[in-house]
Amino acid sequence: MNLLFDVGNTELKVGVANDEKVLKVFRFSKFQEKSVDELYLSFYLIFDDYEFTKVAICSVVPELTTKLRTLSVEYLEIDPVVVEPGVKTGLKMKADYPAEVGADLICGSVAAAKMDQPVLFIDLGTATKYVYVENSTLNGVVISPGVEVSMNALVSNTALLPTFELKAPNKVLGNNTISCLQSGIIYGTAAQIEGLVSKIKNEVGKDFLVVMTGGLSPLFKNVLEIPVTFVKHLVLEGLLEILLRNSLVK
Repeated sequence: MNLLFDVGNTELKVGVANDEKVLKVFRFSKFQEKSVDELYLSFYLIFDDYEFTKVAICSVVPELTTKLRTLSVEYLEIDPVVVEPGVKTGLKMKADYPAEVGADLICGSVAAAKMDQPVLFIDLGTATKYVYVENSTLNGVVISPGVEVSMNALVSNTALLPTFELKAPNKVLGNNTISCLQSGIIYGTAAQIEGLVSKIKNEVGKDFLVVMTGGLSPLFKNVLEIPVTFVKHLVLEGLLEILLRNSLVK
């Protein structure tokens, strides 16, 4: 079996996969300060249930990259494939500074490239990222504040606004504080998505498949007024493809 680590700024996903697809995904939070030993104990039940032969790491947190690499070598006795400069991805990039492109964007782009058509994938995480992929090439990216980041910034910087549940209200125009806030975040983000998709289509001069991923993407399934394909674990799927590609060349 293959062990996949997808490290974001607020969440760590651990994927279990065979050589064809991601089978199970476990989510962890409050992991940033854990030591290598504490991380191992956090994942112990996963390690106990499966026998892993390959490990891959996609991380945007360098300190966690080092810890997970150490964990893999010391506890699993496996040299992991880490998405970093020099790893084989099969992806071309139109970027001024390719070494600065995030590992999550690379993995998502690798998965999108397998769809054999132009793809704009939208990853709703700590930041909302729009990535255009065509002919196995990452052609460009848009990054905006994430849904939860916007919500937290709004609440923490205003004295009278309460915390609230992230969900779409029944209508756009709210009649109480909570529904007004929910509408601004959910429908405001949906309008941003629809607007940017339209602008990107005008810029590239063609139609493309719109794919949404990330833990918050289900919030927009019944809100968006454009066709969207939802892929739950796009980054992990791309990470698995990179792992298999590098396993073959070793």
